[in-house]
Amino acid sequence: MASATWVLMGKNYTPRKMSEKQVEEHLRAVFPDLIDELKEEYIMSINDDGNKDDTYINPPDAGDDFDFVMAYDDDPAEADERLLAANSATCAISCGFIGVGGGGGKLAKAFLDLGFTKTLLVNTTEKDQPGGTDQNHFVLVPGADGVGKDIVLGKKVLGENSAFVEDAVRTRIGNVDWLFVLAGGGGGTGSACHELHGSLSRYLTSIEAAGKVVYIITKPTAQEMLNPTISKNYSALLEDVSGCPHIIIDNERQLQLLRGKVGMLNMFPSANRNFAKLIAQVLKLASEHSEIQTFDSKDLEKCLGTEGRMVIGSTVVRDVTRNDLGSLVYQGCLRSSPCPTPSGRAKTGTLLLIADGAMASDPDVSRRLESAFSYVGGRADTLFSGVYVKEGIPGLIAITLLGGL
Repeated sequence: MASATWVLMGKNYTPRKMSEKQVEEHLRAVFPDLIDELKEEYIMSINDDGNKDDTYINPPDAGDDFDFVMAYDDDPAEADERLLAANSATCAISCGFIGVGGGGGKLAKAFLDLGFTKTLLVNTTEKDQPGGTDQNHFVLVPGADGVGKDIVLGKKVLGENSAFVEDAVRTRIGNVDWLFVLAGGGGGTGSACHELHGSLSRYLTSIEAAGKVVYIITKPTAQEMLNPTISKNYSALLEDVSGCPHIIIDNERQLQLLRGKVGMLNMFPSANRNFAKLIAQVLKLASEHSEIQTFDSKDLEKCLGTEGRMVIGSTVVRDVTRNDLGSLVYQGCLRSSPCPTPSGRAKTGTLLLIADGAMASDPDVSRRLESAFSYVGGRADTLFSGVYVKEGIPGLIAITLLGGL
């Protein structure tokens, strides 16, 4: 069958051969915009080696195959601006402090003033915030403007906001091994602090921390305990923390120890400051080397990690020639301790002695010091000890820390 071309042009028609330039001119006359697009596509489809393909449509990208390199490079991740500065206080362990409620916040402020900058003050109201505290250290828990010594409401508010507090610890305190939770035993928010135990313990586990949550709680004075609400709040908190490592600060004993030495206005600030310095000294000594006997960080962690109550105290013995030095040291530490008198046998016992060069060089004094260790060691299943030489001290300084009571 004849083609349409033959029908139109005749049987003897011979198609004229056109050059590429002539084809382009004809196409440009009919489709003025299309020809430029076709030329651009043609050029892009030619590789550097002259081969034509369509890889330009989906160019190969090997970046995804090597994106893991960025995760392992040497450039450190950008620090969170909310993260608090590292503790400037010398300390054998990595730790943070969390003051819950009004009383706990004031005690936490004493540690903050000593250089433990990894400290947060958690409260349900801003009214109890200690003066001079930077807002970066304060966490206001939403849901109540205080709880009015209502421990049930306090536990409800803290329980509902435990994730909020945990996030504040994560973003501000950061990675630490130990968390010290400080609280007053008479108030509603402080007495409810154990409601945060699950979230704080979970946080330590999530960062593979080596330590635990340790509670430091205050016992109201004898006069305050006459109030049934305060007494009930303290009893509830004491029961909550009984299975955890904890220290009880007896406010009545503190008042008796400081009465006549400071005015009423400075009574509790002085008590908080003295207790914070006592704890800080133990944390510091555990980081120091001793040529005689060292109490190291592992010893400290063993003491802090033992479940049950801890009792800490200190004393100064000016006459180191006494034969009853061991009894004098032990009884003196208990008598001047801000903690309630212990009963029963301790699981761990620690005796730290700070002597000057003359004491450390005297054979008779050294013999009596050994009797002091035996005296304390006989009242604990495991004894940890350390002897440090420092000049300029008023006498033989002794610090005891009994755990697992």
